[in-house]
Amino acid sequence: MNLRLILKNIAENIDFNNLPSNWQSFDFEGFSRSKKLYDFQIEALENFLKVLWFYYEKDFDYREGEGLNINDKRKEKLFKEYLDYDLNPEEVSLKYKKEKKNKFIFEYYFLENEEISFKHFVNRAGFWMATGSGKTLVIIKIIEFLKELMKRKEIPNFDILFLTHREDLITQFKKHLEEFNEGRENKIQVYDLKDYEKQKRGLLNENFIFYYRADLFSDEEKEKIVDFKNYFNDGKWFVILDEAHKGDTEESERQHIFSILSKNGFLFNFSATFSDAIDLITTCFEYNLSTFIENGYGKKIYISDYEAKAFKEEFKQKDKQKIILKGLILLTYIKKELNKVREKISNAYHNPLLLVLVNSVNKEDADLKLFFEEIRNIAEGNFDKSLIEEAKEEIKKEFQEKENFDIPGDDKLKIDFNLVSKVTYNDILKNVFNSDRPGKIEISYSPKEKGEVAFKLKISDSHFALMKTGDMPGWLKDSLSQFEVNHLYENEKFFEEINSDSSKINILLGSRVFYEGWDSNRPNIIMFINIGTQKEAKKFVLQSVGRGIRIEPIKNERKRILYIKEKIGKVFDEIKDYVSSIESLFIFGTNKSAIETIITEVNAIKEKTFKGTKISLFKNIEAIKENVLLVPKYKEGEKRIFEEEVRYGISEDDFKKLKEFNEFVKDDRVLLVNLDTEPKLVKYFRESLLYQKQLVSGNYYKKSDSERNNVEVILSDLFKFWGTKFQDFEKFKELEDEIKHFENIVIEEAKFNDFESIKEAVMGTKRSLPFENLKLEYITNHYYLPLILSKDEKIDYIKHIIKTKSEVEFIERLENYINLNNNKFKNFDWWMFSKIDESLDEVYIPYYDVEKGGIRGFKPDFIFWLKKDNNYFIVFIDPKSTKFTDYENKISWYKRLFEENNKPRLFKYKNLNCFVYCFLYTEDKDKVINSSYKDYWFENIDKVLEKFVNKNRGH
Repeated sequence: MNLRLILKNIAENIDFNNLPSNWQSFDFEGFSRSKKLYDFQIEALENFLKVLWFYYEKDFDYREGEGLNINDKRKEKLFKEYLDYDLNPEEVSLKYKKEKKNKFIFEYYFLENEEISFKHFVNRAGFWMATGSGKTLVIIKIIEFLKELMKRKEIPNFDILFLTHREDLITQFKKHLEEFNEGRENKIQVYDLKDYEKQKRGLLNENFIFYYRADLFSDEEKEKIVDFKNYFNDGKWFVILDEAHKGDTEESERQHIFSILSKNGFLFNFSATFSDAIDLITTCFEYNLSTFIENGYGKKIYISDYEAKAFKEEFKQKDKQKIILKGLILLTYIKKELNKVREKISNAYHNPLLLVLVNSVNKEDADLKLFFEEIRNIAEGNFDKSLIEEAKEEIKKEFQEKENFDIPGDDKLKIDFNLVSKVTYNDILKNVFNSDRPGKIEISYSPKEKGEVAFKLKISDSHFALMKTGDMPGWLKDSLSQFEVNHLYENEKFFEEINSDSSKINILLGSRVFYEGWDSNRPNIIMFINIGTQKEAKKFVLQSVGRGIRIEPIKNERKRILYIKEKIGKVFDEIKDYVSSIESLFIFGTNKSAIETIITEVNAIKEKTFKGTKISLFKNIEAIKENVLLVPKYKEGEKRIFEEEVRYGISEDDFKKLKEFNEFVKDDRVLLVNLDTEPKLVKYFRESLLYQKQLVSGNYYKKSDSERNNVEVILSDLFKFWGTKFQDFEKFKELEDEIKHFENIVIEEAKFNDFESIKEAVMGTKRSLPFENLKLEYITNHYYLPLILSKDEKIDYIKHIIKTKSEVEFIERLENYINLNNNKFKNFDWWMFSKIDESLDEVYIPYYDVEKGGIRGFKPDFIFWLKKDNNYFIVFIDPKSTKFTDYENKISWYKRLFEENNKPRLFKYKNLNCFVYCFLYTEDKDKVINSSYKDYWFENIDKVLEKFVNKNRGH
């Protein structure tokens, strides 16, 4: 069953820039004094807002006091949208028998033919984010945004409940929340759910949420176990789950409880390891392990499958010894490579670590005991030294046979085999065991932390390994007499300080007890010992691999060095040949099932993620020839917006609120402090409402449909608008890489070969051809070839093509026009056009985006270049519905830059007279409401070309 991330596709087909102001005007980047959100975390927040907007505003706009029946209509609407995206309801409908254990579910959901329809669970959104990708930051920002949306009356004012599955994770969440709250006036308070009634009675307008352990919910009350029915509250909760399905034998029951609690609210589910059908199709944002690594944020993953291929039976003792030796040799090699890097950057990267994870720690033949005995033999020199040479040869053979990483699959591993071959037993002793010769192992442990045992050689001053388990394993207690116990330590914090660069611990051994909630840059090798293939083992693999992928080449930079080379300058070239192994996570397993489980689970992640192959399209050199393609460039202006009296768009209700505030708050200091603004802007604000009493006429404000409702938001947006500096035209430059989307078109790997065949046929025959629900257009005057169109706006197997209805229709009309014998393009010496991709290209007209608050680039869908004699025309064309409300604002900013007295300005470029035009294309110009902008709309290409075919610069 190949499930797509349908909600993600729905979100991606909603243009965030077209959302109303109340759904856009947020601080996306800021978290705390020391933390800002990365681009991918901001994208998660945008998708969250798009999904909530679709649910709460599109078709059924939320209104205070509305009945719960409206929420049912919203569920129907979203369910229908899933069906439009080809959801098969059978894949996600939940099947039940009328058994006693399921009875509580039927009290809340309608059972039909032993099924509950997915329609009842559709009010949810998943965030599939890798361990280490900063999920908690996104969760807290979502809480902030939910609270703000409630204040703006865009969503219901429901309580928020945060759930995760362990106390230490709740503690971690609280710490992040404290960091977020620092320096903020309106702090988010957090309370235990058991105090719900007490806090609700005592809290009036306080900014608060509740939390609890996800694994302590049931349908009956017992000690710490809570009966969800006591907190049901008509299902009016916004529930946030953070890995809340972990370690849960009654997982299915609890998942239903969380859905019931959010029955009339919304459920947000965060995890690094989604696998259930309902979780996958309701994922609105994906940045899983595979995507996280492929975008440069973590170590690359290499799974050693040599032994699994080499041995049909389970591994013999000698084979297991060799696997452990490979890990030690590789760790030694990576440390040697790090030394070379640190000759250039002293504090670069991390101190490499071998992480050994096991399934059992207490059985007589416990995995950890077997591993430890092998380590002891190697430390004491009690093994066949020729195995080191064999292990090095096998490392070389495997890395030569399997050159590519598992993630990213196209990247090749770079290993200096000459250096590997020179690794000696003495090198291993020095780099792993912190010793210059073999020796007996002695142990140290704390009476208080009995699950933490440190190991060192008697002849060494430094501990080399740490065992971290729930309690000291029984076999080790029984074996204590075999070791010299150096001391019972009280103050050493081996595990607490293991992430420190000064830590001498090179091997960390343990069970799942410690790795959940533990993050570190240090692991370069993970060795799984007999983990098995059961369901829990699979989760164990993915979670623990996620714990080892973090990277920090230089302080506060968490991307691989290739992605930050501009920040480290020339040193990049001096160290780039040594970093491959340091930026890698090597995974070994000591039994076949372990390796097979690892490979299966990593591949499963890759399969469930859209993985595209880049398509190579061709720049149309034949048509460009010696002609120049010019694009405008801009610079920051001297003046700010208020200095030129640009009018601010505001709704009637918001304007009324602004006037009431102005009457009520006479003390300018309130504005100065709360808005962190300056006296001249406060003075301008007072003057604006003194001289403009009505919205219909005046130099300060103009009517807009965009409503903010909240006076704090109105004031913040207004002062930000007035204080912003203009961007002014600087010069024209010849097009280089400003249009680059055609180099970044990707298609699903499975379709790539067939697509390439059609593409080659198009280029060979110079004719347009179909491919599935695409059309590959050969248009002689387009900047690149072929142009790719689809009439299916919901197409999800190819990215960065033309699929918006208005754009497709424009191209079709343009083609028909070009085929006319008397088309006016023939009156020019030369012409060409190109699609502009809003997300990737950098050809634009700057304007002030009132919704987002700041100067942004208006990127019309197409740019045309036309030349007649010495006259050169740059024409921007944007196909849009006449209902498109922001066009007046964008055209106003175009006019400010490129017109004079309502005529295009003359600009000189070498010997060319250059003019810039901007038009909006529609099928019916008569529907344009504002007559003063009517000349910028057109429905007939012929009429547009007439405007400048005879060097006419007017409209």
